[in-house]
Amino acid sequence: MDLTQINDMDEVWTRRAAEGDLNAFNQLVLKHQDLAYRHALSMLSDGWLAEEVVQESFLKAFQHMPDFRGGSFRAWLMRIVTNTTYDVLRQTSKRPTLPLFPDDDDGEEMEAPRWLADPNTLVEEGERVKLIYRTLNELQDIYRIALILVDLQDFDYEEAAQALNVPVGTIKSRLARARMQLKEKLQHYPSAIGNYQSWMQPSIYS
Repeated sequence: MDLTQINDMDEVWTRRAAEGDLNAFNQLVLKHQDLAYRHALSMLSDGWLAEEVVQESFLKAFQHMPDFRGGSFRAWLMRIVTNTTYDVLRQTSKRPTLPLFPDDDDGEEMEAPRWLADPNTLVEEGERVKLIYRTLNELQDIYRIALILVDLQDFDYEEAAQALNVPVGTIKSRLARARMQLKEKLQHYPSAIGNYQSWMQPSIYS
């Protein structure tokens, strides 16, 4: 199935789900639940809370499917996940944080993330990754969340703008500010900057 067919199926599922078709909505859940969980986890750094957020977000999404007006479903969903996560953060007085190490496909914390290619330098590389994630956690929330969506979750500008309910220009300015701050904070660690650039799409970091 090519990308066009996949997008067509998304349109079919969202249309049917908006009409109350639970089976169609379940297809959307299966497709987007991992992304929703990763996004919530990146903000909460708490697997249990992230699961709770995802469950509540999908419930809200199903209840509000008649309000969905087309476009990117995942961006619309991520807006719900983002808002739900902030509700949890306000209730728990936690600040959004990123886990030092992401989970693998089995939900286990990886000693060395999959983007570390050379096994002979795992310790050194792992320290650089820890440094990057600690530095990301130092960024102001509005900048860091935009950075997560675009640089780490591969959202385009329009999807990120829809997810955060801000204009595209705001996303671009926040990204520019976030990338500049990250680069400044890592200026004494050029190899760490190289690691971060390698996670992103080619040529979008300047």
